[in-house]
Amino acid sequence: MTSQAKKRPEFRNINFFKDLPTYRLPPAGIVSILHRISGLLMFILLPFILWMMDMSLTSEISFDGFTSVFAGPFGWFLKLVCLALIWAYLHHFCAGVRHLFMDVNHHAVNKQFGKSSALVVLVLSVGLTLILGAKLFGLY
Repeated sequence: MTSQAKKRPEFRNINFFKDLPTYRLPPAGIVSILHRISGLLMFILLPFILWMMDMSLTSEISFDGFTSVFAGPFGWFLKLVCLALIWAYLHHFCAGVRHLFMDVNHHAVNKQFGKSSALVVLVLSVGLTLILGAKLFGLY
């Protein structure tokens, strides 16, 4: 081997408790992980979504029962679950549109666009969640 040959990078094992808390994930990585979490959350809460849809659309009596559940003693908890579903849907939708745009426009697949579009997805999904959450909790 000659002296001009490149040295291979040295890889080491990652210590979970020492290395991961100090590792800074880029915004695109955060959006990617949250995209998977939001999809899983929507899948797990699918029976709750179907129950809400069934109760709200069956009849006027079932709709009154549905609204009384949300006004009852555990209404705040159900509203938090709905808020989590709202965030999951909005984040999954925004991140999905971002991925579709990057699939269609190959010039958008670069580090700068990945960072800026990930930040837009994070701000947009959290902002829309706050607006709809304020409506859900009766602030306007």
